[in-house]
Amino acid sequence: MSDHDSKTTTDHDEIREWTEARGGRPASVEATADDEDPGILRIDFGEKEDSLQEISWEDWFKAFEDNNLAFLYQEQTKDGGESRFFKLVAR
Repeated sequence: MSDHDSKTTTDHDEIREWTEARGGRPASVEATADDEDPGILRIDFGEKEDSLQEISWEDWFKAFEDNNLAFLYQEQTKDGGESRFFKLVAR
């Protein structure tokens, strides 16, 4: 398996380390959130996207677990650059 192959994890530390190494922050789609639920989870990289709201890692991981998700990600692009590719998938 090479570093540009996708990997899947449910390990919170691994997800957080991968995200923060790429300048990412835990977020959710603002229009899908309410008082009880952060809504659709995302990772926000670089400039803040208007449609996203930053949330705490605690809230992000609670929703991640409540929705029985896994984190599919890539370490490097095929040409060896740092990859920001990820997808949240059902376990």
